[in-house]
Amino acid sequence: MKLSQFDFELPEELLAVYPPEHRDESRLMVLNRKEQTIEHKKFKDLIDYFDEGDVMMLNNTKVFPARMYGNKEKTGARIEVFLLRELNSENRLWDVLVDPARKIRIGNKLFFGDDDSLVAEVIDNTTSRGRTLRFLFDGSYEAFREKLLELGETPLPRSINREVEASDEERYQTIYAKNEGAVAAPAAGLHFSKHLLKRLEIKGVDFAEMTLHIGLGTFSSVEVEDLSKHKMDSEQVIISAATADKINKAKKEKRRICAVGTTVMRTVESSVSSKQELNAYEGWTNKFIFPPYDFSIANAMITNFHPPKSTLMMQGAAFAGYDFLMEAYKLAIKEGYKFSTYGDALLII
Repeated sequence: MKLSQFDFELPEELLAVYPPEHRDESRLMVLNRKEQTIEHKKFKDLIDYFDEGDVMMLNNTKVFPARMYGNKEKTGARIEVFLLRELNSENRLWDVLVDPARKIRIGNKLFFGDDDSLVAEVIDNTTSRGRTLRFLFDGSYEAFREKLLELGETPLPRSINREVEASDEERYQTIYAKNEGAVAAPAAGLHFSKHLLKRLEIKGVDFAEMTLHIGLGTFSSVEVEDLSKHKMDSEQVIISAATADKINKAKKEKRRICAVGTTVMRTVESSVSSKQELNAYEGWTNKFIFPPYDFSIANAMITNFHPPKSTLMMQGAAFAGYDFLMEAYKLAIKEGYKFSTYGDALLII
C-alpha cells in the first residue's frame, strides 16, 4: 500500500489536548468486522463485548520522565534533551535526541538543574538529531537515576501542544504500568480505570501482561510512499512463558483475545511459532504492520484514533480492513471524536 492512502484532513480542534475527566468515560466506537456495523458507546461499555475466559493482552511498560532541559556551556543556550535509551549503566551512556540539534556538537557539555549538579558530555552523533551523551555525576548509580527522575518531565507527545501539567504525571501512564522503560505511553491502555478492570475481572475476563518499551520509532513519520520500504526502530520486548501459555490456552478454546493497543499487537506478532502459537520471548522487535496482513493471535483490538499517515493508523487498517477503517475515521471526524494520545477509543471485533 501507499503512504498517500492514509492521508486525510484532521481538524485541529479534534486533536485531544487533555484527557477526559474520568479514564473510562472517553467515547468508544465499536467496529464489527463480520457484520460491518459501527456502534457509538462509552469506553466503560467495553465490558459488554467480553465474556468469562476471554483474554485482554496488556502492555505493562511504564513511562519515565524522558524530557529534560539543559544549558550549553559558555553560551548558556537552552537545549531540550530527550532520553531514548540507556546504552551503558556503568559509564552512564545514553542515546538521546537534542533540539536545536545544529547547536550541539561532539565535545560540547550540557548543564542540568539550577545548581548544575548534573553535567553531560556529547561523545557521538548518531542521526541528524540523535546524540550519545556521557553523564558526569558524583554519586551512586541509584542517586544518578534519582537525579534523572527529578530533572525530567512527562514526555507528552508534540501533538499535545501545551506545557506539561502536574496531572500528566498520573494520566500519561496506564494504571497497570510496572516496568519502567518507555518514552511514550501505550495510549489504548490509558482508558482503563481501576473500577473497569475490577468489573472485567469479576466477569471472568483474564489479563495477560507483556512489555514493549515504546520508543520514538512508533511515532516517527513515514518518509517513503511505498510502505514496504519503511523501517521501524527496534524496541525492547518481554513475553513471559506464563503469559504465552495463558494466551495459547485461550486461543485453543476459541476465546476472544483482545490486543489493548498497537504495541501489544506488534509484540505478539513478533513472536509467533510456525503452529501460529505465541512463544515466550525476550529481545527486540522492529515489526511494522500494514495492510494486507494476516494476524495470528488477537481476534479483537482496542486502539485510539490516530493522526494521518501514522504507522499506528496503518496497523488499525490492517486489522479492521482498509476501507472499513477509513469509513470509521470519516464518521469519527463527522461525529467529533477526539484523536491522538488523549483522544477517544476504537474497539475492533
